[in-house]
Amino acid sequence: MGKVVAFTNKKGGVGKTTTAVNMAAYCADLGKRVLLIDIDSQGNATTGLGFSKSALKKSVYNVIVEDEPIAQNILPTQVKHLDILPANVDLTGAEVDLVYKRNREHILGEALQKVRADYDYIFIDCPPSLGLLTINAWAAANSVIIPMQAEYYALEGVSQLMNTIQMVKQHINPGLSIEGVVITMYDGRALISKQITAEIKKFFKSKLFEIIVPRNVRLAEAPSHGKPVLLYDPKCVGARAYKALTEEFLARQA
Repeated sequence: MGKVVAFTNKKGGVGKTTTAVNMAAYCADLGKRVLLIDIDSQGNATTGLGFSKSALKKSVYNVIVEDEPIAQNILPTQVKHLDILPANVDLTGAEVDLVYKRNREHILGEALQKVRADYDYIFIDCPPSLGLLTINAWAAANSVIIPMQAEYYALEGVSQLMNTIQMVKQHINPGLSIEGVVITMYDGRALISKQITAEIKKFFKSKLFEIIVPRNVRLAEAPSHGKPVLLYDPKCVGARAYKALTEEFLARQA
């Protein structure tokens, strides 16, 4: 059964999707069978892997709202061993649609049971909010990865995020754990980055991944070309960081 990992942070612009897409790509490149699920209505993971949201007829919306079989909506990507359950504009209204469904927190998890045996890892890119879509991801997940920027505001929402994860663990998914925290878009020249990183390490201790992802132009450019950095510029500093981060993640699974 594939391990389900939700990439989450209630703050946007922290490298959450970049981390989900690139770790998924490197896991696949290292021979793992990976499914990436995009449940963010912005659909950035979908476009970041080369799909046009407006052209998609099927998406995660059809699975969680219209009860279509998940296997019918999964697409192969340009990375071998990596599939995606994409998002399109329909997902914008999904939070409202889910309110009226029975067992609404577990819809995604129940759908995933049909394909979990087909993958080693299932990564879920969550929206930057704590609504029903995110709760569905956490209810389905074995663990969460929290990408964080090394800046002051990154620490502000951490307590609320941790409290909500704890509530889901208590009431919905007792098996949910924190896989780890990833420092992203790190600027080694800024003193504040070093200070905030030290604070994050103090708070999360061993849960903080050792690999830190630096700010990198090539990494930022890759999504606009519809490619993970593995295909766009595998030798850039951002690519090397995500490859090393993925290797650290896989080593923790041993």
